[in-house]
Amino acid sequence: MRSFEIVAHRGAPEGVPENTIAAFQQALERGADAVELDVRLSKDGVPVVFHNFYLDDLTKATGPVFAFTLAELQQVELLDGRGEPREQYRIPALREVLEVFGGQLGFEIELKGPEAESSEILARELHRVKHLWDEMEVTSFEPALLLDIGRRCPGLNTDLIQRRSEHWMRWDAVAHMAIHSARLAQARAVHLYPDQLSPDVVDAVRSAGLEVHSGEINDLGTLSRVTELGIPKFDTDNLPLALEFRDGLED
Repeated sequence: MRSFEIVAHRGAPEGVPENTIAAFQQALERGADAVELDVRLSKDGVPVVFHNFYLDDLTKATGPVFAFTLAELQQVELLDGRGEPREQYRIPALREVLEVFGGQLGFEIELKGPEAESSEILARELHRVKHLWDEMEVTSFEPALLLDIGRRCPGLNTDLIQRRSEHWMRWDAVAHMAIHSARLAQARAVHLYPDQLSPDVVDAVRSAGLEVHSGEINDLGTLSRVTELGIPKFDTDNLPLALEFRDGLED
């Protein structure tokens, strides 16, 4: 049994654009347990996989994702990590990603929102692949969206992403916010940032009956911390390092 699950954040986008079929294929080939992907709605209400609100920084187009139909988005030229246009890659629909990688990878689907109907549309899409729910979780910063997903998809894991801590917050405020935001969402787990991963916070969240997962686990220091705290699942932008670290623990 593996000591923890490693989630490739937006795939493994070395040399290819993030959140694309190519990035998820690289994550699969390199040994990730799951991929994290970001879902927004197109102008015609289709769940598409793209992180940013605007297309500007990651493509040759300009404007918000919601201003383009799926057909238009799939004609947009994506940029690679060096800012070069890569016409062979495109913004995928969520349905395509699930069809290509279902049964091969786990999915951590972050619902960006903010549209009130986004949870209903996503739930409708996920009911098409109910056989994959055991390998899937839906995450969001928005408790209301998670609550609605949970009601529409009973049995599907929903996890709250805790917002970054403000400078005045001590550990007790961080834990209190995480616990009660998760209660509002009726979430299974809370995703904490590395600077929120103190033993006091983790113990408090677990004592409230919630699992703790994490993101931005990208170096040896944070890898050691999640191991010491017994975090069972985390996102990383440094997939090779995380896999090497786990292999060393399991030898």
